[in-house]
Amino acid sequence: MTDQRPITTTDAGIPAPSDHDSLSVGPNGPLLLQDHYLIQKMAQFNRERVPERVVHAKGGGAFGFMEITEDVSQFTKAKLFQKGARTDLLLRFSTVAGELGFPDTVRDPRGFALKFYTEDGNYDLVGNNTPVFFIRDPSKFSDFIHSQKRRSDNHLHDHNMQWDFWTLRPESAHQVTLLMSDRGTPYSWRHMNGYGSHTFMWINAAGEKFWVKYHFKTDQGIKNFTDAEAAERTALDRDLHLRDLSQAISAGDHPSWTVQVQVMPFEDAAGYRFNPFDLTKVWPHGDYPPITIGRFVLNRNPDDYFTQIEQAAFEPANMVPGIAPSPDKMLQGRLFSYPDAHRYRIGPNYLQLPVNRPKVPVHSYNKDGAMRYENYGDPVYAPNTVGGPQADPSLYEGESYSVTGEIVRAAYTLHAEDDDYGQPRALYDDVMSDNDRANLAGNIVGHASRPEVTAEMKTRVVEYWRNVSKSLGDDVAKGLGVNGS
Repeated sequence: MTDQRPITTTDAGIPAPSDHDSLSVGPNGPLLLQDHYLIQKMAQFNRERVPERVVHAKGGGAFGFMEITEDVSQFTKAKLFQKGARTDLLLRFSTVAGELGFPDTVRDPRGFALKFYTEDGNYDLVGNNTPVFFIRDPSKFSDFIHSQKRRSDNHLHDHNMQWDFWTLRPESAHQVTLLMSDRGTPYSWRHMNGYGSHTFMWINAAGEKFWVKYHFKTDQGIKNFTDAEAAERTALDRDLHLRDLSQAISAGDHPSWTVQVQVMPFEDAAGYRFNPFDLTKVWPHGDYPPITIGRFVLNRNPDDYFTQIEQAAFEPANMVPGIAPSPDKMLQGRLFSYPDAHRYRIGPNYLQLPVNRPKVPVHSYNKDGAMRYENYGDPVYAPNTVGGPQADPSLYEGESYSVTGEIVRAAYTLHAEDDDYGQPRALYDDVMSDNDRANLAGNIVGHASRPEVTAEMKTRVVEYWRNVSKSLGDDVAKGLGVNGS
């Protein structure tokens, strides 16, 4: 039967080039700014809400510092990661899907966004409390978030459309396994880990390159609510996590995290058994053991929530010398998407706000625009012969690397052990306890038992989880009353 659905178009009515894949240099190369459809989707998505964030709207944060205790100069020349360095920081926690007034304790990933005020300018590391994410291409980000938000007709959240997206995109299985476990309902922000999630490049003073992943391990210990406990706390206090962090810091109980990195030699990436740039994958610790390099502490609450937290703007594109992007497609998309969202939500001069302003002098040729309160004077152009600032490319020597391939719209090239279910299966079989596995099945059943979840969708949910683990799928089938094996 011929598919009678209309062709996807841009907002100008032009047929869209792809519903799934962004334009890259070869299947594994970086994305291209010329991908106008990707840019349009991200720019339009960023402008859907005024003035709260489209995602990560509900949150809180605090100020503190990071101190590096180990020598990692063999991996990076970034000054904030040199032994003995102490750097002021801001950390914002958040939920992902809910609006500004949403309860803190609902099942959701948690944002874990760090802003380091370094001597080379601001370095922003924008991650989550999970090491992976639901998708691996930014072209699907707005679609994914729409599936987690409210319906257009009745303005209700709909578990059926959540499962519709997840089961059609099996790459989501790793993150959904984490989300449906008790890690999806953390006890507090203080009792969860944070991750940079993406793969980044580190460059040392000799120009040698390494791939890295960041891990921030809570020193308070991992602690989660069960689904029933989270529901009970939601009814009692919608701001539980916000209140807990503020009160702990006020009482002098300053939370801290151990800073770790996984380091992969540059040459290992091409032949590694998993695609090291795929955001739905982890690097198993047995392959690249996490290295402890320091810790950070939160010791100061904001004086004013709106000016210091609500207007805080984090952007992965803020990288200091010694740190650079990888070919991670999701990271490549976020390099544009985040600052574009801030220009719209806060204004074109958001970086002049005190919370976002670097603690070092700014020498920029950008000028004017709404709400600007400081211009940098003449000259206003480069190059010039009248003493204006000039770039120093030597600071970034070593960041370049060769890429080859036709310009294509394609998924990543599969590495030897790449598939969508292997890592969540290992998480279920090898990491979770019997109690964790039982709670995971119960949480899935509870989530997929909502009245709006159709019988056909329940069958798809069971199939999705049987691909992860037959025993898990069978438990879900039993709980949902789905027959068959």
